[in-house]
Amino acid sequence: MRNKTILALTIAGGTLLSGCSLGEAPPSGVTGGSLAQDSNLEGVKLTVGGKEFTEQLVLCEVTAQALESTGADVSRSCGLTGTSSVRSALTSGDIDLYWEYTGTGWITHLGQTEPIADPQELYEAVAQQDEEKNAITWLKPSPANNTYAIAVSNEKAQELGVKTISDYAALATKDPAAAGFCGAAEFFGRNDGWPGVENAYGFKLPRTNVSELAAGAIYNSIDKAAPCNFGEVFATDGRIEALGLTVLEDDKKYFTPYNPAVTARTEVIQANPAVGDVLGTVAEALTDETLRQLNAKVDVDGKTPEETAKAWLAEKGFIGE
Repeated sequence: MRNKTILALTIAGGTLLSGCSLGEAPPSGVTGGSLAQDSNLEGVKLTVGGKEFTEQLVLCEVTAQALESTGADVSRSCGLTGTSSVRSALTSGDIDLYWEYTGTGWITHLGQTEPIADPQELYEAVAQQDEEKNAITWLKPSPANNTYAIAVSNEKAQELGVKTISDYAALATKDPAAAGFCGAAEFFGRNDGWPGVENAYGFKLPRTNVSELAAGAIYNSIDKAAPCNFGEVFATDGRIEALGLTVLEDDKKYFTPYNPAVTARTEVIQANPAVGDVLGTVAEALTDETLRQLNAKVDVDGKTPEETAKAWLAEKGFIGE
């Protein structure tokens, strides 16, 4: 996705886990659950990749363990640094699949500048163009949307009566001090960031009520209402739930959707269509709330991506207990 400063774990060089005899549990220890009842990938060898921030580390493990539960022989290259690196690994054949975001696919990989606000329309446009131009298949997207968002503490949201960004725009016009906003340099400098928000929602917050912070510091600043009541967040960040923050509804659908979906070389999916069935089922279960909880398990509770992924897959019945 975009360049984020999140509490991230970096797995240098990736961890390669491979191989077990048919019928044996893979190195991750997962066993068959509901996914294995519907699909059989025994004998199929796949390499799963992912980016270096928390959500991607968890998704990489979710993918690997889900596939392993159906008999696939999976190698991992989780924790690759940067969007361009993991995309290059995919197109070169170093990895077979990884989770990408529709907004990233549209803007970064396809170089499009015209925004598409509707998540389904964006997914369809990205999927069609990436397959035609680059032989990359986008599997079913998840309903989660890790886009930019504006958040406030639950207490302040109730105190100020703010539920939507339109409510916030009205507050910014009426009481700029109460609408004080914290954001990162990138958000303030992007046309699809703060300038676009002000334009789309028809307000202008005085510069004296705007504070530029490092992205990672914004969450605690909102929680403490110092120096700002409101701030920029990423919608599926685990700290939203951990700190008790309210994400304002983007009622004018301004922010570009960033729905995660597994991307794979088309030849890989054509050779193994069951991969799409397995991971499509997983994708459907990944909501905003689910990703926030999974991210919080790592960033707040100190769990590893491996154990976080395994616990969630088992809880859903996708893999054996």
